[in-house]
Amino acid sequence: MNKDTGGRIDLKNLTSRELEELVISLGEKPYRGRQLMNWMYQNPVSSFEEMTNLPKTFRTKIEEVSCLSTLETALVKTARDGTRKYLFTLHDGNQIESVLIPEKKHRTICISTQVGCAMGCTFCLSGKNGLIRNLTAAEIVNQICTIKNDCLNQDATTNIVFMGMGEPLANFENTLKALHILTDPLGFHFPCRRITVSTAGLTPQIKRLGQALPVNLAISLNAATNAQRDVLMPINKKHPLDKLIKSASQAILPSGKHVTFEYILIDGVNDSLEDARALASLLRGVRCKINLIPFNEHEGAPYRRPATQAVDQFRDHLSSQHFTVIVRYSKGTTIAAACGQLSCGGKSPSR
Repeated sequence: MNKDTGGRIDLKNLTSRELEELVISLGEKPYRGRQLMNWMYQNPVSSFEEMTNLPKTFRTKIEEVSCLSTLETALVKTARDGTRKYLFTLHDGNQIESVLIPEKKHRTICISTQVGCAMGCTFCLSGKNGLIRNLTAAEIVNQICTIKNDCLNQDATTNIVFMGMGEPLANFENTLKALHILTDPLGFHFPCRRITVSTAGLTPQIKRLGQALPVNLAISLNAATNAQRDVLMPINKKHPLDKLIKSASQAILPSGKHVTFEYILIDGVNDSLEDARALASLLRGVRCKINLIPFNEHEGAPYRRPATQAVDQFRDHLSSQHFTVIVRYSKGTTIAAACGQLSCGGKSPSR
């Protein structure tokens, strides 16, 4: 079990089963663990004292060996389109960013799984300084806790996407534990079909994820040839397209769902009609949908956003080949909260 620097167990690092094991080790009945889970996620409180249906003796006992972690909100920015970007400071002074995205009928929370990123994608700002460390399950879950608590009077959050800083499948165990907490009826009770995990293409973990918990899968593709993808996404040298597409075809997903391929369109790099034809050929026979994302410009990459005409031409060709294709114009670009723009993978300037 993970412990904080004070030597106490962070309860938000534990699944419901692990909570039961903990309380049993303290001489208590298993249902006390379920009660703790309820107080952390269903009726969230910030202290053991507020857990009023627990005996005082048990509250004293559990507080001696454990703690309820939180995230420090260093900054919140709100864009004109309603997107909110949160800058969180972790216990060691490192910082991460998360985003709340408003949609017509729901809201989506985009969360991070690492401080920085080791994938080295040339279009993404999150990995500019490399990987600093993995987030714990508690640090992943606490992003949801904090954002939901900040928006109590707004419409319910209906989607969670693991598309923030870091590669979720490179932090597999902590990502999976966070997913179990999010989907647990005693936890957040989010349906698997409302959760999406994005990956740059770690093929062995794609299979492991589906076997453990069938959530939606989004694969950051961005090129239709190995030569092109090697340049944009160095991970392709280890997990080339043939293996990636095979893994995607065999992915275990929620009933009725198909894998999503994310394709960032970059002016003069991968946005030509020839590129669209190559993509259609690559994905032929794969049950999928394709999200086209016009590149969100930032100072960390030498690329440019494609012209609207190029985006439309690319989409129209894929549609003519009977693919389900959607152009995703990212929200939050004015506050650097859009796809590929999250950063701050390092120490807080004030620490």
